[in-house]
Amino acid sequence: MVGPYQGTMGCLRIPFGRGVCGTAAATLQTQMVADVHAFDGHIACDARTNSEIVVPVLDASGTLVAVLDVDSEQPDAFDEIDREGLEAICRDILTV
Repeated sequence: MVGPYQGTMGCLRIPFGRGVCGTAAATLQTQMVADVHAFDGHIACDARTNSEIVVPVLDASGTLVAVLDVDSEQPDAFDEIDREGLEAICRDILTV
């Protein structure tokens, strides 16, 4: 089920290279984490999160403009189909 965010206020500023979002931003690579509690340096914006996928959003020149962060309360909630679909959405996001 996809719906509006209903959790606590997320982290507003995360340094490059820190946490899952910061790692995706620094490496420009999708981060798919089956167990966020095992991810070194994970930033717990919502204690209910157990797995996460973060996709960098790049403009036409390859410059980072955002990251798409999807969390789940379920462990190991994301797979390669999710990765491929979210990466496709992020590729198209700035062309709309």
